[in-house]
Amino acid sequence: MALCARTAPLLFLLAFNIAVAQSVTGKKAEEFQVGVVLDLGTLVGKVASTSISLAVEDFYAVHPNYTTQLVLHFRDSMGDDVQAASAVLDLLENHKVQAIIGPQKSSQALFVSDLGNKCEVPIISFTATSPTLSSHTLPYFVRATPSDSAQVNSIVSIIKSYAWREVVPIYVDNDYGRGIIPPLVDALQQKDIHVPYRSEIDQTATSEEITQELYKLMIMQTRVYIVHMSPSLGSLLFTKAKEIGMMSKGAVWIITDGLTNLIDSLNPSVVEAMSGALGVEFYVPKSTELDSFTKRWYMRSRIDHPNDPTMKLSIFGLWAYDTIWSVARAAEKSKIRKAIFQRPSSMKNSTSLETLQTSVNGPAFLKAILKNKFRGLSGNFDLSNGQLQVSAFQIINVVGKGHRLIGFWTAQNGISKTLDQNTTYERTKPDLNIVIWPGEVTELPRGWELPVQGKKLQVGVVKGHYPEYIDADKDPITGVTTARGLAIDVFEEAVKRLPYALPYEYKMFNITGTESSSYDEFVYQVYLKKYHIAIGDISIRYNRSLYVDFTLPYTESGIAMEVPVKESTNKDAWIFLKPLTPDMWFATIILFIYTGFVIWLLELLGNNKNAPISRQLVTSIYLSMFEES
Repeated sequence: MALCARTAPLLFLLAFNIAVAQSVTGKKAEEFQVGVVLDLGTLVGKVASTSISLAVEDFYAVHPNYTTQLVLHFRDSMGDDVQAASAVLDLLENHKVQAIIGPQKSSQALFVSDLGNKCEVPIISFTATSPTLSSHTLPYFVRATPSDSAQVNSIVSIIKSYAWREVVPIYVDNDYGRGIIPPLVDALQQKDIHVPYRSEIDQTATSEEITQELYKLMIMQTRVYIVHMSPSLGSLLFTKAKEIGMMSKGAVWIITDGLTNLIDSLNPSVVEAMSGALGVEFYVPKSTELDSFTKRWYMRSRIDHPNDPTMKLSIFGLWAYDTIWSVARAAEKSKIRKAIFQRPSSMKNSTSLETLQTSVNGPAFLKAILKNKFRGLSGNFDLSNGQLQVSAFQIINVVGKGHRLIGFWTAQNGISKTLDQNTTYERTKPDLNIVIWPGEVTELPRGWELPVQGKKLQVGVVKGHYPEYIDADKDPITGVTTARGLAIDVFEEAVKRLPYALPYEYKMFNITGTESSSYDEFVYQVYLKKYHIAIGDISIRYNRSLYVDFTLPYTESGIAMEVPVKESTNKDAWIFLKPLTPDMWFATIILFIYTGFVIWLLELLGNNKNAPISRQLVTSIYLSMFEES
């Protein structure tokens, strides 16, 4: 009894404190209904669902006094666009959700975002990365992940740094795959990098169809490939590429962040098949909070998915976690206390889509989300422009069954070994750690190889009049033509300077008949497409330029004119008579006689009438020829 007497005041004080606490916290928080639409059977869906559950628990453990409480309604879209739309309609009509997190695919998000605009309910997706989804055309669509176009500059920087001139994108033929192509091709062309071919692979392609497409790539010259597809299809692609020998020396494979972000969760045999590839992924800064969360996530993941193999936490799990925190913060800051929806005016024969109600709180909630900035597990979480702002990408190199970090890319500094290094990617050699390329080599691939099959350039040559300029011979046994001389040296040097392989073979053309007609016939063979080009001591003439194009002359000759030369000119002693015609000579003689006669007449009428005739004649001739009037 004494013990009870001493403990009674303590029990009373404890009961009083509990009652006070209940009176303070006993106020029920206003429920904020949120729909979550994911493909729960996929790796990303499973990772995200665990992160979302932990995010709700962690947020309200840190903010116990908030007057709003998220209530989540999960729906499985099962990878189907129609099922995703149906799930969203159910959440809008039956649960009056004020925000929807998801859906997972870009194709699903496109239609769902139209519903969000109609109902003024924000659609927040941390996985839909297609650039076709834009907050400008879909104001109630918020992308809590970078757009695929955000990584384009980092990929182009890698290609430009290694001086590769041609690339082939390999992508899945759906909204996700096609979305990156326009910004990627534009960025490549701005850096004078060509895209000779685009490899589209259907999302339902079989292993045989993928192998067939890879064989098509093998007969091309380009050996730089950019892979943009889902992890499942990408795994099949690299497995087949390894089987047929495309993951060997000389090949370059660059994978986008959609595949790189999940590389830790792929089968080790698939990762091994990707050995030598480069990848870009969103940079996540290290922190103690991230380390603590990672440990708790692994423990919860084993509970949530006991029958699945051990999964790895990916960037999508971190974005899912930060998205929940952003939504919970926005719900509190927008001071929404009750969900209010307005029903549209009644319409006859209206469909269920036309009768969807509009959220009164939608504009305020959307504004709060876009203004919400904080430091999350994934780094700075800023949705101010309707999508997550990118700060940096890291570049990895797949080696064996793992990968290693070789550098970073930022918009300010370009490519560098360290994140804070001040440099640019416009350099002769990239500032990255040593890369182990396919075939386990460190030698930089050229980016092109001689194709396995394909036509060779047919080069017509002749046995010219000047062997130093061009000479050619044809082996009578093998039929192989060999050529040499200055013109051949110029051609072969030009081929070496091309940024791609150009296989060629010489074809002999025999000059017969008259020289001019034979060369005309030789040039005409290019027009007939018997030869792709012709090399020889060929004059550029007007009639030939009507059906072929000539290169600029590469020998010093200047501008010249050809004129006929008359060789019958008389070069004897009477050559001085050539400047004047006979008529001109006759007229000149008559003029001399006339002038002499006039002078003689004047002298006769003067004082010299008694002079001898011979003297008068000489005086007249002299004066007519040498004296000026």
